[in-house]
Amino acid sequence: MCVAPDHAAELGRVRMMFSLLSTPKLRRGLGRRLAGRVDEGVHAPEDPSVSGPLSRLDWLGPEGDVDLDALRRITNSLALMRSDRAILEVPRVDGIPVRTEESREVSGRIARLVFERIGPERQLSEPELNAAIAMFAADVALVRRDAVDAGVLERSADGAVYRLVG
Repeated sequence: MCVAPDHAAELGRVRMMFSLLSTPKLRRGLGRRLAGRVDEGVHAPEDPSVSGPLSRLDWLGPEGDVDLDALRRITNSLALMRSDRAILEVPRVDGIPVRTEESREVSGRIARLVFERIGPERQLSEPELNAAIAMFAADVALVRRDAVDAGVLERSADGAVYRLVG
């Protein structure tokens, strides 16, 4: 049985790495660890504020040894996420943000994706729009309403037809 990689976990590893790289002290510690110079006489043992975050890199050992299989999985997940096959691998959005402006931003993005795929000039009935939104999000009615409220979608007076604004 083939188990699909956990893309969310792989993307989490990438986010963690970029977060570490954005901090000079952690970036230097990572460089020392990758070079295998953690406990050479030249450098003092790692400060706990460096070794703690670096220990969360599950693909990098304390002596600089790298888990190449883990890096390949991460690389493959990133390649998949950048491809047009990503939609087939990523689960739907189960939770829309609670704050109104964030909710409308996410919903507007989902509505734009729907119309990018079907054609921005098309008009959809509510059932057609619901089916398309359901591919991206669990709460179809919330996404549809938020996209209208955000001015991304326009609804006909009778509520039967939707089109992308602009």
